[in-house]
Amino acid sequence: MAKKAPRRTAERILEVALELFNRFGEPNVSTTLISAELGISPGNLYYHYPAKDALINSLFDRYERALSELLNAGDGVRDVEDAWFFMHTLFELIWQYRFLYRDLNDLLSKNRRLETHFQGVLKNKTRSVKTMLDSMSRTNTVSIDPREVEATATSMVVVLTYWLSFEYVRDPRHALEPENAQAAWLRGAHHVLNLLIPYLEPGQRKHLQALVSAYTNLA
Repeated sequence: MAKKAPRRTAERILEVALELFNRFGEPNVSTTLISAELGISPGNLYYHYPAKDALINSLFDRYERALSELLNAGDGVRDVEDAWFFMHTLFELIWQYRFLYRDLNDLLSKNRRLETHFQGVLKNKTRSVKTMLDSMSRTNTVSIDPREVEATATSMVVVLTYWLSFEYVRDPRHALEPENAQAAWLRGAHHVLNLLIPYLEPGQRKHLQALVSAYTNLA
C-alpha cells in the first residue's frame, strides 16, 4: 500500500496557527510559539510566511472562499427549517475561524487588507440574507414590507457577526472552548431567526419555536 505524501509544511503551519489563534486569541500567539508548536525553526516558518499578517491573510482567504460558497445557498431557503439549517451552517463556519470574530476590531485596526475585505464580507452576508428573505416571501413563509427588508437583514447580520463576541463577554473562560461550540451555534441561530418572528406565518412561527426547543434539549 502506497504511503500518503506528507502534508506540505505551509499547510501544517496554517492548521497549527488556526488552532492556536482560536484557542488563545491572535494577539496572544507569536510566530515563535507557532514554530515551537510545529517543531520547526522560526526561519522555516518565515520562509513560507514572512510575517504574521501573511498567516492571518491566508487563513482569512480560506474563510472568505468557504463563506462565499455557503452564502450562495441563501436562495435555496424556502421555510423556517431551511433557514435554521442555513444559519446553523453559517455559525459552524464562523466557529471554525472564530479568532477573526473574537479579535475582529483589533485585527481590522492593524491589517488594512483585512479591513477592506471584511467590509465585503458584511455586504455579502447582507445580500445573502436579503436573498433568503425574498425566497421565504415567495413561499409565503414570511410576510415583510419591502421597506423593512434592509433594516431586518442588517440586524440579522449584526447578530450573526457579533454573536461569538457576545458569548465571549458572557463567559470569557469557557465560551469559546470546543465543548461549548454546539450550544453557541444553536443560541446564535435562534437569536438571528428570532428577528423574523413578527413576519413569520403562524405555522412557521410555531415550527421555529419547536426547532429551538428540540435543539436546545440536545445542546
